[in-house]
Amino acid sequence: MEKMKPALLLLLLLRWAEALHSALDLVFLSLFWNPLNQLSRLGSGRLKVDGSPDGNADTLSHSLTLVQRLEALLVLGNGSDVTLRVETPNADEVKLMAVHALVLSLQSPVLEDMLRERNGSVLTLRESPECASVFEKFIRYLYCGDLSLRLDQATPLHRLATKYQVVALRQGLTRYMTLNLARESPSGHVAGWYEYAVEAGDATLRDGCLQYLAWNLSSVLQSGEWTGLSSQLLMTLLRRSDLVLHSEMELFAGLEEWISHNRPDGLTAENALRAVRYAMMPPRELFRLQTQSAVLARYRESVRDLLYMSYQFHAASPVHMAKYFDVNCSLFVPRNYLAPLWGSPWVVSNPTRDDRSTSFQTQLGPSGHDASKRVTWNVLFSPRWLPLSMRPMYTETGAMQPTRAEGGRPRIIVTPATSSADFAGVSFQKTVLVVVQQQGRLLVKHVYDFHQSTEENGDFLADADLHRRTSEYLVDGSLMLHVVVKPMYQSLVASKN
Repeated sequence: MEKMKPALLLLLLLRWAEALHSALDLVFLSLFWNPLNQLSRLGSGRLKVDGSPDGNADTLSHSLTLVQRLEALLVLGNGSDVTLRVETPNADEVKLMAVHALVLSLQSPVLEDMLRERNGSVLTLRESPECASVFEKFIRYLYCGDLSLRLDQATPLHRLATKYQVVALRQGLTRYMTLNLARESPSGHVAGWYEYAVEAGDATLRDGCLQYLAWNLSSVLQSGEWTGLSSQLLMTLLRRSDLVLHSEMELFAGLEEWISHNRPDGLTAENALRAVRYAMMPPRELFRLQTQSAVLARYRESVRDLLYMSYQFHAASPVHMAKYFDVNCSLFVPRNYLAPLWGSPWVVSNPTRDDRSTSFQTQLGPSGHDASKRVTWNVLFSPRWLPLSMRPMYTETGAMQPTRAEGGRPRIIVTPATSSADFAGVSFQKTVLVVVQQQGRLLVKHVYDFHQSTEENGDFLADADLHRRTSEYLVDGSLMLHVVVKPMYQSLVASKN
C-alpha cells in the first residue's frame, strides 16, 4: 500500500473527530432531551433492572453520581454553549457564567424563550444587586436541584424563582420561609417577607406571615421589627380581633412607639389611633393615657368620640348601653388577651395518658359595670374521644360490634361552672391557643375558636399525633395551652325615647 499522504490523513482525522463529537451529543441528548421518559427516571435517580423470573424489578440508584457530574459541568464549563452576563443597575461589577442552554431550558420556560431568541453566544440578564448576589446559587439549583441559603437570601432567591418560573424552587422557598418565621434575626424578617409576598402575589407566604405576626404580637412588640412595620401592615394588624397579646394597653404602648419612631402623616396616625379598642381598657387606664400620653394629647380630637363612648360603656349597665349603641362593633369586641382576667394558661403533661381537668375565673364582661363579677370555668381535656359515628355499636341482643376506628382524637370542652341571671345579654366566645416550640422559641402555632353556642371545637388537634415525642404540638412532652374567654354583649332593639 502506498504511503498515505499527510493531507488525506489530516482530513480523515478531522472527520473522525466530528463523528465522535456527534456521538457524544447523541448520548447527552438521550439522557436529557426526553422529559417524559429518560429525564423523569434519572430525576429520581433510579435505574430499573428486570432480571427476576417472577417479573419483580430491582432498583439501583446512581442519582448522586449524576448530580455530581452535572455540577462538574457547571463548575468546569465543559461543553458550555452560552455565557450568561449578569448586570446590575448603576454598578460596574458584571458576573459571567458559562452554562448549557439545554439544562437551563429544561428547568425554566422563561430562560428557554430567552435562549431561543438570543443573538450570539452571550445572554445578558439584568438583576437587582440582591438577586445578582445569589444568582450563582440559583443557577446551581437548576443543575443540581438543591441549594444552601441564609434567611437574608430567601427573598432574592424567591424573586428569581418567580421571575424565571422555576415552580419547584418557588414552592420550596415558600415552605422554607413559612417554617422559619420564628428564627432569630438581627432586625427581624417576617414583616419584610410579608411585604415581599404581597408584591409577588404569594398568598401562602403572605397569610403565613400575617398569621404569625397576629398570633405572636406580644413578642413582636418587644422586637426591633415592630417599628419597621409599614403603615399598611400596621393597619391590617390593628383591625384584627384575633391578635394575641397581654392587653389593649400593651397594644397602645406599641402604637405610641411606632408613631413616635416613624412620624407618619396626620391621617395615618389618626386612623391607627382610631383602631385601638379603648373600651377594653379600665377607666383608670384611660384617665392615665389622657394625662400622660403625648401622642394621645396631640391627636385627642380625632379620638374624642371613641374615648367618650368608652367612658359611657364602663359607667352604664351593658343592658342599658345596648339599647342605644351597637355593642357588637369592634370598639366593644375583645381580642385574644393573655391577662388573667381573660383566661388562663394550662400545661397538660403526658397528654396521651388520661382525661384531665382544670378550672379558672374570668371577669363577667369588659364593662366596668361587671368588673367585680366573676365566672368560673371548667375545662376538660380528653386525649381519646370518639365521635358518635365512630363509637361501638350494639345489636338488639346487646352484643358489642367492633369500633370503626381505634384511639379516637383529642377533645377539649370549656363550660361555665354555674349559670346566673347576670349572664343575660352576654355571650362567651372560647378560644384555645396551642403554644409550640420552634427554633428554641415559644410561639402560638394554632388557634381554635369555639362557636358561642357550643362547648367545644370539632377540629381541635384533629391532625395532631400526641403519641410521637417529637410532635410539633408538644414542648418537653407536654401540651401547652392557653384558654381565653371573650365575653361580648348582645345588642338590643334601639329605644325610641
